[in-house]
Amino acid sequence: MIKHKIVKLFEARRANLAHRIKRDYIRNGIVSVPCQIQHYNDVISSYSAKGFESLNPEFVDYLKSSAEIAPPEYPLVVNIIGDCLSKEEKERIEFVIKDDFAYDLGAVEIEEKRHTRIFVGMFFGLLISGVLLWMTQVLAEEPRELFFILFWFMGDTLCDYIFLTGHDLRRDRVLAGRLASVKVVFSDSYKEPDFTESDADKLYSEIEKEVNETIQEQ
Repeated sequence: MIKHKIVKLFEARRANLAHRIKRDYIRNGIVSVPCQIQHYNDVISSYSAKGFESLNPEFVDYLKSSAEIAPPEYPLVVNIIGDCLSKEEKERIEFVIKDDFAYDLGAVEIEEKRHTRIFVGMFFGLLISGVLLWMTQVLAEEPRELFFILFWFMGDTLCDYIFLTGHDLRRDRVLAGRLASVKVVFSDSYKEPDFTESDADKLYSEIEKEVNETIQEQ
């Protein structure tokens, strides 16, 4: 029996993710996410009360996972496929999708502002602790050690924010913005998405208009 270096082969395996994303999702600068459903509650949580609907968590996870792997510069279109919905249900689904993701965007904005306040506080704390270290060079070792600990704690927190947490927050902010701007379409059966340049320009214009309206409201 020939001994194969199977582990080395697995380590050498590479995925052509960019090609697959373009093949499966992207058409003329638009990411189309197909979502096959059997009934209304595949999208809207069955626990929701009428007038206070919220999205089915499985639907949210599916849409987020699809959006996360696609390049962030492309807007999203979710194509809900199924002939089980009334006109009223379609209108309600479109409203709840926009509303729920706008709520998520607001939650991300609150978290972003909280971390910005922490960043500013840590920045000035780092400056102050650095000045104190310089001014207290004549003190005994024990008191100065406290300033060293404070200085390194502030510096470590700032580095974490700049290179790790800050990056994650910006990524979450972009994803939340994309989902809050998602366009919803309905189809009775699946068809290969075929967006024209005109469709892409129209969608970009609609998103730009929505963004400007939200800015003016604040």
